[in-house]
Order: sequence, then C-alpha cells, then structure tokens
Amino acid sequence: MADQILVLGGTRSGKSAFAVRSALERGGDDVTFIATARSGDPEMDARIEAHRRGRPAAWRTVEVDEDLATAVALARPTDLLLIDSLTLWAAAVLEAGGSLEERWSAAEEAIGRRSPPAILVSDEVGLGIVPVTASGRQFRDALGWLNQQVAAAARQAFLLVAGIAVPLKPVP
Repeated sequence: MADQILVLGGTRSGKSAFAVRSALERGGDDVTFIATARSGDPEMDARIEAHRRGRPAAWRTVEVDEDLATAVALARPTDLLLIDSLTLWAAAVLEAGGSLEERWSAAEEAIGRRSPPAILVSDEVGLGIVPVTASGRQFRDALGWLNQQVAAAARQAFLLVAGIAVPLKPVP
C-alpha cells in the first residue's frame, strides 16, 4: 500500500510549492502529477501556467475532472503521485452532481493498490468565515470530510502556514 502524505493549507500558503519540493526529493523525475484545475478564464489559466512552470519538465502530467481513480490508474506504476488539488477535484465532483464519498472510495482504492508514495494537496477551508450560501457551506463541509478521510489514512500530514510547513502527523 502506498504511503500517503497530506499537504494542507489555505490559499497561497505555499502548499503546492512544498508538495513539489517533497515530490522532487522523494521521486526525482519519476513523478506523475495529477492536475485537477480546469482552465476556462484568464486568471485561472495564468495560475495553471504558473504551476506548470514550477514543476520539472520530466514529470508526467495527467489531467482529471471528476474521475480521480482513472487518473491514478493512468500513472506509471513506479511513479510517485502528486495530486494537486483535492479541493478542485471535489468541486468538480460536486458540480457534476456526483457523490464525493463514492468517488473518493474509488480513488482511495486505486491509490492503495500502488506502492510508490502519493502526495495529496488540499485546501483547509474550515478556518475562514462561514459561507453565506447553502452551497458554499455544503462544499466547505464536504471538503472537511474529505480532508479528514485523507488525514486518517496518511502516514504524514503537514499544514502550510505563510510558507512554513507545520508537521501534523506523525505528531512531532
């Protein structure tokens, strides 16, 4: 079973950069980057391009919408996985009307069949203001549930705050 490492943090906390550095240290060039961001507007396209420039050209990239399990299966069996981010993936699942629990169960099973480590990046959205809309609260709660599932299975977990990685698991 693959070691799972959770990298959690707020927007612009440094979580993606930390995850890329960790993947490079652990996997070198043998990394499959599973990208969950969807292009569509100029600002998001610029963010996606900045992320592309921030990772090694030798890494393989698999783009995914709602079917994370299939994306995991497309990775080379010997590659470390870097999934960035579960937040955008969860949003795609919920937007499509899918069951986050079912989709995560399938993805977790696919990750568990692998032996190389998997680094999973997600946003911590429960520390901010309470969303004013029911759909915003539903998303926050769903992502909180997902983060708990990943953290429970992870061998290591880090919270990124202002670019500083605070170890959560194992307890320092």
